[in-house]
Amino acid sequence: MSIPTPTRISEALPADCRSRLMELAHEVNFAEGTRLFREGGHADRFWIVRSGTVTLDVHVPGRRAAVIENLGAGQLIGCSWLFRPYCWRLGAEAMTPVRAYEFDAERVRALMEADAAFGSALGHWVGQVLANRLQAARVRLLDLYAPYGSGSFL
Repeated sequence: MSIPTPTRISEALPADCRSRLMELAHEVNFAEGTRLFREGGHADRFWIVRSGTVTLDVHVPGRRAAVIENLGAGQLIGCSWLFRPYCWRLGAEAMTPVRAYEFDAERVRALMEADAAFGSALGHWVGQVLANRLQAARVRLLDLYAPYGSGSFL
């Protein structure tokens, strides 16, 4: 079994990069049940949870969306903003009242281009998050749809 990589901003980004990123943040609130984004929509922003819970889900034709992961304080909501064509590949919904920091994706990408060290650190963080989300999606979908479950490691 592998050791999970840190994905919370406080563990994954160096202090100087966190500080630079947070200069671009503004605070937002979402009521319980608010849909932050849907699959296929334009990914022009992302969030870091301050408090509350957000679920990530995937559309399943003819069924209710399958919840892939629950996100809480310090976790990144949204990765599609970093990769063309900037379309959401999952959906996200506030399961409780949520307080978050919101970031304009275009501004963050511009800073990443202008500062190679910042861009590398942020890109590495998003890559870690994506790797963990891919594993979470695999486990969840196997649990839901495989004949014998088997979403866990051997």
